[in-house]
Amino acid sequence: MALGQKRNVLVVPQAGQALEQLKYEIAQELGIQPPQDGYWGTMATRDTGAIGGNITRRLVQIAEQQLANQQFPKA
Repeated sequence: MALGQKRNVLVVPQAGQALEQLKYEIAQELGIQPPQDGYWGTMATRDTGAIGGNITRRLVQIAEQQLANQQFPKA
């Protein structure tokens, strides 16, 4: 997708920077070299899919941990 055509809108705009950082961290963990120019569109679909899948896995794990630590009032 070309720059300027991004359709996903963040519910919490301040999370954008954290998600960008997470993308680079996961790419490094997977041994995938991020693009020098910052444009991910020229990368192999397999690599970007692996990064996206691991981001999703990590976000679900964080949400599960937060839910497990919450105390819910008894009805």
